[in-house]
Amino acid sequence: MERLKGKVAIITGAAQGQGEATARLFAAEGCKVVATDLKESLVGTVVEQIGGEAVALKHDVSDAASWQAVVDRTVERFGKIDILVNNAAITFFNLIGDTSKEDLDKLLSVNVVGPYIGMKTVLPVMQKAGRGSIVNISSVNGLRGTYGMSAYDSCKWAVRGMSKAIALEMAAENIRVNSVHPGAIDTPMLNPGGKMSSEQMGKDFQIPFQRVGRAEEVAAASLFLASDEASYISGAELAVDGAWTSGLMTNSQELDHVS
Repeated sequence: MERLKGKVAIITGAAQGQGEATARLFAAEGCKVVATDLKESLVGTVVEQIGGEAVALKHDVSDAASWQAVVDRTVERFGKIDILVNNAAITFFNLIGDTSKEDLDKLLSVNVVGPYIGMKTVLPVMQKAGRGSIVNISSVNGLRGTYGMSAYDSCKWAVRGMSKAIALEMAAENIRVNSVHPGAIDTPMLNPGGKMSSEQMGKDFQIPFQRVGRAEEVAAASLFLASDEASYISGAELAVDGAWTSGLMTNSQELDHVS
């Protein structure tokens, strides 16, 4: 399959998890991939395994100069940028009373400033070409609130909002901006060391599908939005969450007495 044949994509946070899965899938679909991450050796290994014309770059998404360097290197190597996937993110669990300003600043710099500056830096290249697709990885936490994650939730709601606003700004220039909202996904961020089973985590999180998602399932959503198949889709939000945000699960047997 070559759904992205001839296209060039920058994918951040591509050393592992969702970013790695996205880089591998895009390359398999004919895309020239620039995979970036602070973990230079890890993302380099991913690119070696992908082969072809994939490129690995060390990248601090919170830094404007680092973004400009990535964009310049991409254009120098491939001549264009068709796709940007803002995937890099960090998280922690803390009640608001236990969250310091330094904690909040760190989350905001990676999770909000990162994709915003990324779009600002990439957009002139896309505008010159008269086309482009940006996929911002938000979270189900950008669709609802989660106990103990107010700082992270704030970031992911911001990603959702900026995606819609910039979709409006860029609509007349044939540049699409959408957000993907993963639920619980079996990645090193959620399941360090892979110690828990998908089914057990699904039960613990009360996910209707009774399992957590796979990184490849998030990558598939990003592929669709990045491809020409989604040519009339912009400002949309796509939940990849096993119906987790659809509503409250109840045990029907417990409701038999209700008439």
